[in-house]
Amino acid sequence: MVLLLQYTLTFASVLILVALGGCFSEHSGVINLGLEGVMIMGALGGALAMRYMPADSSAFSMIVVVLLSAAVLGTVYSSLLAVACINFKADQTIVGTALNMLGTAGATVIVKAINTASNPDDVSSTIQYAGAKKAFLVNIGSFEFSWFMLVTLLLLIAAYVVLYKTRFGLRLRACGEHPQAADSVGINVYKMRWAGVLISGMLGGLGGIVFITAGVAGFGFLALAVMIFGQWKPTRIALAALLFGLFRALSNVYAGFDSLKALNIPSGVYNMMPYIISLVVLAFTSKKSRAPKAEGIPYDKGQR
Repeated sequence: MVLLLQYTLTFASVLILVALGGCFSEHSGVINLGLEGVMIMGALGGALAMRYMPADSSAFSMIVVVLLSAAVLGTVYSSLLAVACINFKADQTIVGTALNMLGTAGATVIVKAINTASNPDDVSSTIQYAGAKKAFLVNIGSFEFSWFMLVTLLLLIAAYVVLYKTRFGLRLRACGEHPQAADSVGINVYKMRWAGVLISGMLGGLGGIVFITAGVAGFGFLALAVMIFGQWKPTRIALAALLFGLFRALSNVYAGFDSLKALNIPSGVYNMMPYIISLVVLAFTSKKSRAPKAEGIPYDKGQR
């Protein structure tokens, strides 16, 4: 049971961060389908920081540098989406899909180039950072606590405050609901959308650290389902992430439950559970979802 709780919180943490990233982007009016690619680039930044940090670095400095590296690389990568969709008014779905493909391929090429430069015989696409990974983990009895969980909780609270308790959050949401009205009262829609996309990249990059702490893929798309199920609201997103994280955790620990083991269900079914649940949930809730009205629509200043 402790292991189930541990995995649930780990998977829920990344879903919360990435879904919050999508939430900020869509509240500004830009659909970020490239969250999977942003996560990969964030994972790359964090892994490279772990590799090149001195071995005698303190746990605190390791955590700070890794988080900053992942956040910065995720932010920079998401700027490609901002340039294409905000400045050049490109189709947001196509650009997001391209970012997902580019992220995987680009990270592989970069890592192979780094490994080959240090050792011509090493053509692998993996980064060795096993020792540095321990800085994120603290054993509390049989529970393996990750500082990543605490960071997620703090950012969840911060996201709620920023979106609903600040002038910036009000302006951001206005740009996603009716950008022409926001522009008429002096709000720079382009800047607000840039801010939303960059914040999305930062949170998505931080979410990429799950590749380092847990080693799972496909969470970018699952996070979009969490965001929709959570109705683009941070508190509901957190609850939805816990639900999806629970089903994802079952695929790792189901063998420890005699009742589940006795069912003789193939492990692949448990691996598919989060995605099956997402399809079922979205089928029943998508009709009632209230997405920002102007999301996915390029802003034209001359349009009324």
